[in-house]
Amino acid sequence: MLGTNTLPALLRDAAERFGDHPAYVEGDRIVSYAELLRLVEATSEVYVNSGACCGDRIVLWGPNSIDWAVAALAVSYAGGVLVPVNSRYVGAEVADVVERTDAALVVVHDGFLGRDQVRELRDAGVDDQVITPMAGLMSAARTCDGLRHEEVTPDDVADILFTSGTTGRSKGAMSAHRQTIGAARAWAELGGVRQDDRYLVINPFFHSFGYKVGIVVGLVTGATLYPVATFDLDETMRLIEDARITVLPGAPTIYQSLLTAPGRAERDLSSLRLAVTGAAVVPVVLIERMRAPGPDGLAIDQVVTAFGMTEAVVATMCREGDSAETVATTCGRAIPGMEIAIAEPRSDSGAGELLIRGDYVMLGYLDDAAATAEAIDSDGWLHTGDIGVLDDDGNLTITDRLKDMYISGGFNVYPAEIEQVLARMEGVADVAVIGVPDERMGEVGKAYVVAAPGHTVEPDQVVAFAKERLANFKVPRQVAVVDSLPRNLSGKVLKTELRGG
Repeated sequence: MLGTNTLPALLRDAAERFGDHPAYVEGDRIVSYAELLRLVEATSEVYVNSGACCGDRIVLWGPNSIDWAVAALAVSYAGGVLVPVNSRYVGAEVADVVERTDAALVVVHDGFLGRDQVRELRDAGVDDQVITPMAGLMSAARTCDGLRHEEVTPDDVADILFTSGTTGRSKGAMSAHRQTIGAARAWAELGGVRQDDRYLVINPFFHSFGYKVGIVVGLVTGATLYPVATFDLDETMRLIEDARITVLPGAPTIYQSLLTAPGRAERDLSSLRLAVTGAAVVPVVLIERMRAPGPDGLAIDQVVTAFGMTEAVVATMCREGDSAETVATTCGRAIPGMEIAIAEPRSDSGAGELLIRGDYVMLGYLDDAAATAEAIDSDGWLHTGDIGVLDDDGNLTITDRLKDMYISGGFNVYPAEIEQVLARMEGVADVAVIGVPDERMGEVGKAYVVAAPGHTVEPDQVVAFAKERLANFKVPRQVAVVDSLPRNLSGKVLKTELRGG
């Protein structure tokens, strides 16, 4: 008996339990849970007819939409493995994922943000036979009767989410069906998400915060999801007011924008009851204002913070009733099924590398046994590369990073990946990238560039070069042309000196 520990089984269970209750609302379009199942079954038949099924990888490239959710769930329904990629990626970045996963199909939302994504894929060398425009997929599904394909098992790989590493090359974190569902179920239970909730999903579906803590949470709870393709402040406030949105997870910048939005006083945002944030340092005053009633606050009943990563979607989370300071200064306690520890605490502070172990730690990295062994030790502890400390109640505070990763607009950015790209620019002899504070994005990239002898490199040229090859959130916002980079005797760049300069 598989129960509801596979995504197809969970979807069928949701259709039976919630029936005509709305699963998604996007503009004037409303899709019930029963209709969602029918759409997924039909779309899975298109996949199978295209030769993509049992264990095949299907890459999904596009913004949040009902069609994205249908296309994603249909991958599992056809017995395949979902590989979502960032909607802001350029064609070359997606082509790399397609090649490394040996994807049978890449489903693409063509025309997003005025771009020609299909052409970008072709220019990057992706075979036309593999490229499937989202519109064509949905059109083909309308002529299908639907298919219930061979059942997957809870231990089968459900999805591969790519995350960059300090070597500069992304790694594909694999999760089983039971893990994807279990993490979503734990998050939903601790947050108290209910069937009558209306959940505004600003977090991108390609990210675990949007896919597992969005789409899958909907299947678990029966909540109604409102997917948002791009964040627009006025539209967000209108949706909250008109749809009476109750659940709004997101990065701290979302709430800061709402609190300072012109015209907020004219909007009724009182329906909001649950906010879950993280991914960056959260000021205590922000949590207080999110909770506060009156014109200076958002009057959100329950505001909590959480910590997770692609390799372990949810590890810690605050609980209802925690103080504003606990919510703002910590990431909460380990969730059920997970445990955390600090390795070799440094000094009297008790700080050390954060270790995570439990049910929702990834199966491993795709085709990279060495990286998997480096990340997860023989006792099952995932070494996060973050420096943290635990208080007496087991609440986690992240204090530093072992790695050079920084967070820009809620997205993890790994400097080595950017350095690899900029090193290919003509006239660049050496380059190092660090994260620097930014009021709006939290942190942005700053590139230190050394010009090759006989060459001149201008900062705007470096930015333009990066924009052609990297997603926008990875593009350095600042560039300094320097004579040399500080290095130690072994040749490693001393980024601590760059940060102090």
